[in-house]
Amino acid sequence: MISTFPPRSSFFFLQMAAIANGPPSTPPDKTSLIKTANYAQISSKVSLKSNTPPKPPLLQHGRVENIYLVSLSKQGKIQQAWDFITEMDKSGVSVHLQSYDCLLKACADLGHLSIAMFIHDHLQRSLGKPSDFIQKRVLEMCCEYGSFFDAHKVFDEMTERNLASWGALISAYSKAGLVGKAVKLFSSMESVTPDAAIYISILQSLVGSSSLQLGKQMHALAIKNGFIQGAKMDTVILNMYSKCGCLEGAEIVFDQMVEKNVVAWTSLMVSYMLVGKSVQVLDLYLAMIKEGVELDEYVFSITLKACASLKNQEIGHQIHGYVLKLGMAGEVSVGTPLVDLYVKCSSIESASRAFDYISEPNAFSWSALITGYSQAGEFVDCIKILKSLKSMDAELNSFIYTSIFQACSAVTDISFGSQAHGDAIKRGLFSYLYGESAMITMYAKCGRLDYAQRVFDSIQTPCDNVTWTAIIAGYAYHGNASEALHLFTRMLSCNVRPNAITLIAVLTAYNYCGLIKEAKQCLDSMSNKYGVEPSIHHYNCMIDIYARGGLLDESIAMIKNMPFEANIMSWKCLLGGCSIHKNLKLGKVAAENVLLLDPEDASAYVLMFNLYASSGEWEEAGLVRKMMSQSNLRKEVSCSWMYVNGQVHSFVVGDRHHPQVNEIYTKLKEFEHLKNAKREVLLSEEEEGDDVLLERKGQILDHSERLAIAYGLISMSKGSPITIFKNLRACKDCHEFAKHVSLVTGHEIVVRDANRFHHFKSGVCSCGDYW
Repeated sequence: MISTFPPRSSFFFLQMAAIANGPPSTPPDKTSLIKTANYAQISSKVSLKSNTPPKPPLLQHGRVENIYLVSLSKQGKIQQAWDFITEMDKSGVSVHLQSYDCLLKACADLGHLSIAMFIHDHLQRSLGKPSDFIQKRVLEMCCEYGSFFDAHKVFDEMTERNLASWGALISAYSKAGLVGKAVKLFSSMESVTPDAAIYISILQSLVGSSSLQLGKQMHALAIKNGFIQGAKMDTVILNMYSKCGCLEGAEIVFDQMVEKNVVAWTSLMVSYMLVGKSVQVLDLYLAMIKEGVELDEYVFSITLKACASLKNQEIGHQIHGYVLKLGMAGEVSVGTPLVDLYVKCSSIESASRAFDYISEPNAFSWSALITGYSQAGEFVDCIKILKSLKSMDAELNSFIYTSIFQACSAVTDISFGSQAHGDAIKRGLFSYLYGESAMITMYAKCGRLDYAQRVFDSIQTPCDNVTWTAIIAGYAYHGNASEALHLFTRMLSCNVRPNAITLIAVLTAYNYCGLIKEAKQCLDSMSNKYGVEPSIHHYNCMIDIYARGGLLDESIAMIKNMPFEANIMSWKCLLGGCSIHKNLKLGKVAAENVLLLDPEDASAYVLMFNLYASSGEWEEAGLVRKMMSQSNLRKEVSCSWMYVNGQVHSFVVGDRHHPQVNEIYTKLKEFEHLKNAKREVLLSEEEEGDDVLLERKGQILDHSERLAIAYGLISMSKGSPITIFKNLRACKDCHEFAKHVSLVTGHEIVVRDANRFHHFKSGVCSCGDYW
């Protein structure tokens, strides 16, 4: 190509050269610049007559232009560099290979793959055959940024493919999980012998049982080609067998290793953990200590996970002590499994202390701690932790939000639960399986079954039994048995197989609407129809269904004939039915068995007291109260609460601590006529202490549920639903009271007691007075 330099271009290049070389010690003479420009004009004219024009001074061989190009590259001004190459092209100035290399390196560092490919194409057009080192750099860059189409194009264009080129592309395919393409490329290496690095890259990419056969073939080839003498290759092969679930292969490789490093030990530990052999993991840990292997955080991490799966707090304590001695307790990879271990061992205090040692806890650390508080019933603390994390703008994950939904469900805090819902979606941390089911359960238990249904409807094709179970249980919990059973039918039509929990929800729906025959058919067909073997929990559901329906003989017959030893819940279900239907004879049997299994079960004494009192056996009732007093047993204090404008308002029996107490009791007086109702002398869910005697007869207490309803009437707008939560079972008096208030005021009143939801509307309860 003949170089011609128009005057403007020459002056432009001189300016660029001055910038590239930095300011001169003395300013250039204006005359010299003009002289150079005039020389360029002369050169332009001569070029019309001659094929070999003289080169202008300073611009000979494009040295200055390439210097400027390199300067732009090093400054990261990639687009300006490409524009400058275009100008050089127009002016016939060639780009040196070193300039191309520097520019491509800058593109790789900054991730400008598209410009790099333009530069590569320009290089091919200019030189026809780019140098090997330039092509290798472009190939490596394409591989690094996952542009396999471009990478293969560059690879195919290479006239001489050396080992480094083959290795770069095979390694890139392997790291990207494209094992098939990596192996196909490996198989086509005819003129080049693969090295150990290529074997390692493919072996490291093999995961799962489906890759085991290929892994064995690669292992055999590595042996054949003499690559099995190093500790690194042995460890990679061992790790391959581990990840492919071949414990036997991993053990053989491990036993044959001449030099066992800590990575090899850890790989075998992982193999044992994958197949649930936690005891063998601990054995390996002890063997490592005995052989003096230097332990790292990964060893402690997997060993603590093994302790957690075994719930072996004793060994966990010993390992914790060793970790403290080595100063590793602050490492997040060690501290997090420690927290998880103590959580699984129900030692929340130890979990909290282990957490405090972690120098930089991550989202999994916080998730483990929140799970621990949730399992310990410290749901308020779970919510406090999340609020604190959000204020710190800490790293979160989907597991944290799932635990928070469960906590909000337990404390019925729909206000914070809905905020967490929105926040999880905003952060993209919404778990589309357990998160959805936890949210459905939360909304259902917080009284907003309509919100639960919306979450369920938002799932395009619910194909797991976890989500279906959540919505079915929600409707059953609200006493809407027909809809729960309809959803169960839909679930089956979608070819979703129910699990044991799903069938408990179905039996609960039958229970709450008194469908005894249908419930028994469901229990009998579980194994054959759904492939689920009935557990003690399913039988207890059926015992309760019989007992509540008045079929007490069938209930006790099932206790005696079921294929399980009756537990305390079995006898409590029967005792509850005896209390409802006033069967003193069977009630005594049930109570004796409950107290035999748990002598400190206060609820059994309460049910027995009520049974004696309702049967007129006052002396025996008094003895029951005396036994409770002697055993220092007190029934749980009843509490009712509700949320108004995001604030919780709680009440206990006879409560006079609320700021609006006078207004509450004034509102209650409007329903004074209901106190004329006859009431038996029972130890109700609201009463406590040892002074509940005959003077209670005919008296209607200011129960916590009534106080909450009264507060709802004065604080909620006309016609708004009043939702109340209660920790104990609703008593008959309050149930009648809520029915009457809903009729008189027009408010829908929703009460969630210890067992289920009651929806009172126009004087009727959704339970049909059957609870």
